[in-house]
Amino acid sequence: MNLLIDTLIRPVALVAALVLPAHPLLAADASDYREVEWVELIPDEDLAALLLPPQWLTDIDDGSSLDDPALFGTREQESEADRRYREALQSTAVRGELANQKVRIPGFIVPLNHDDQRRVIEFFLVPYMGACLHLPPPPPNQIIHVDYEPGLALDSLWEPYWIEGVLEIKTVSHFLGEAAYAIDAQKLEIYEY
Repeated sequence: MNLLIDTLIRPVALVAALVLPAHPLLAADASDYREVEWVELIPDEDLAALLLPPQWLTDIDDGSSLDDPALFGTREQESEADRRYREALQSTAVRGELANQKVRIPGFIVPLNHDDQRRVIEFFLVPYMGACLHLPPPPPNQIIHVDYEPGLALDSLWEPYWIEGVLEIKTVSHFLGEAAYAIDAQKLEIYEY
């Protein structure tokens, strides 16, 4: 894995940006919808901050624990770049030009609500497996709140899906995380690798 991607994967909340790129062979099936990659949802200023993680974070060897309090300085000792990085990890800033666009994006489903038949009708779409459940949530601008009235009989949380619908700029808070985007899904289909 190249150094840039390795640097992005270590900060748990940034794994989101490059995990599920759009698959070019599937693009022809959704001509009305623009395929969007997760990194496109992050405003340039936040992306620049996330691409420059704090030095202490890049110095951590594989297998080290991020729980070590010696790794963290006080907020008073924090550099401007470190402060921007920390803020970007919690950012609700969005790409306004994507508002009301018909998009198609792959991701993993984090169920929030279901109907009487136990079909998932409300969920967060996240860019990497385990986000919000087993790992800390990604930044809000890397979470999409999805309503899907027909419901989905979800067999596995580990299966990614393509979601199609109109992307809205809308903040939705839940104890599992906070989304800065929303979609009323028109179509869901399993993501084929």
